Amino acid sequence: MSASMTPTSPTPPVPHAVALDVKPQVTAFFDAPTNTVSYVVKDPASSACAVIDSVMDIDYAAGRIAYQSADAIIAFIRDHGLTLEWLIETHVHADHLSAAPYIQGKLGGKLGIGEKITVVQDTFGKIFNEGTEFQRDGSQFDRLFADGDTYAIGTMTAFAMHTPGHTPACMTHVIGDAAFVGDTLFMPDGGTARADFPGGDPHVLYRSIRRVLALPPQTRLFMCHDYGPNGRQIQWETTVADERAHNVHVRDDITEEEFVAMRSARDATLDMPRLIIPSIQVNMRAGELPPPDADGKRFLKVPINGL
Repeated sequence: MSASMTPTSPTPPVPHAVALDVKPQVTAFFDAPTNTVSYVVKDPASSACAVIDSVMDIDYAAGRIAYQSADAIIAFIRDHGLTLEWLIETHVHADHLSAAPYIQGKLGGKLGIGEKITVVQDTFGKIFNEGTEFQRDGSQFDRLFADGDTYAIGTMTAFAMHTPGHTPACMTHVIGDAAFVGDTLFMPDGGTARADFPGGDPHVLYRSIRRVLALPPQTRLFMCHDYGPNGRQIQWETTVADERAHNVHVRDDITEEEFVAMRSARDATLDMPRLIIPSIQVNMRAGELPPPDADGKRFLKVPINGL
């Protein structure tokens, strides 16, 4: 399903100086049903924090949603007297539903995502046959980040890097000496994200990853997912240096051509994520459920042979 979007220009540089002397306090929350890691990122000099890639619980077979995962994050923020300033989505997730609007309703803060959300909304608005009432301009979010945009979390300056290839809207958020890479990278023994979703491209993904790996070697990298390859314990933090030396898909001695051949062959064997149908419909709406019908009931659509 990969679209042809191979760039002809060289990989652009890292768009902002990295403040390695700023070391945010990062607390991880692992959601076992979706293998997702959410984060509370605290400014060490104030009570300000951000939440990155939250999870809404769903029993897909029963059509029921719940908020235990989000409530744990809310409780942590309240118990530590923190002020939530941002809720960040690294991209439109295809494997879990976002709880951002639920958390925002409890704690406030602004909700942000990459500006290419409009491309995702247009693509999947057609796949799910959404009507004209579904806005495809990203207006469901409070902030749409362009490459190199900055924003404040207390006294910290964060910046967003556009790192597409997995999806068009993928962004890596660099906050002090920490970078939150979404699905672009996994732990060194896990490799990289797939690139066969609509709008994905392995060439673009490789070049995006090289941008991330151009950050200073000691930069901490935080994953959105981990699956414990070969039975190891779940992990979510590594460094640029470790990825460059050991990542099984994109360490420094692997060329773009080698990566593209591997990634394309591997993606051809993968099934669609178990929760892609509900996840995309909710996440392209900034975590909101589809609007209710005349009777107040909400439904998710299943496109036949659409993915």
